[in-house]
Amino acid sequence: MTGYTAEITAPDRTREIADDVLVTRFQSGDVDAFRLLLERYTERIRNLVYSVLHDADLIDDVTQEVFIKAYRALPRFRFDASFYTWLYRITINHCRDIMRKQKLRRSLSLNTLLEVRDRELTAKTSVPPVDTETGEWIHRGLQKLPEKYRTPVILKDMEGFSYEEMAEIMQCELGTVKSRLSRGRSMLRTWLQPILEG
Repeated sequence: MTGYTAEITAPDRTREIADDVLVTRFQSGDVDAFRLLLERYTERIRNLVYSVLHDADLIDDVTQEVFIKAYRALPRFRFDASFYTWLYRITINHCRDIMRKQKLRRSLSLNTLLEVRDRELTAKTSVPPVDTETGEWIHRGLQKLPEKYRTPVILKDMEGFSYEEMAEIMQCELGTVKSRLSRGRSMLRTWLQPILEG
């Protein structure tokens, strides 16, 4: 048992290495540096892919495709943005391509309801909806949210990006980011109003 405890508490030195250092190493030929970046961000990218596409069957394939794109593009990375922001932009753009090709209009993860006034409802629905009346309302409401309003809600309310980072990822002006986020939140609240009042 003591050996097990020691294993858990042993420091992981790889977590102390900054993303920029790992990117520089990769650009200098150290392929293992990319493996560390992949391990660091795989779960976050998987969550983002699910949030955008809301299709569990696509998560693994799309995440792999995102990292393949990142691997191929990383030699040209110029440090204009953080690696984290750059990777999220690749993910969002790739998911948009998939939605265009397959015409997917899926709902977001229910974590986008963080701005809904009823926090108890948000807590109950922070996982994909089940076959309940409330879950059905939320599912329908999220399906109605256009993609251009979904993306800022995901990035701000789920991922915690700053407005500046969102503008970088979405490749649009700061004012556009704020207005789309406000509109997306408003659309969700309007649709959910009967539930919140009930």
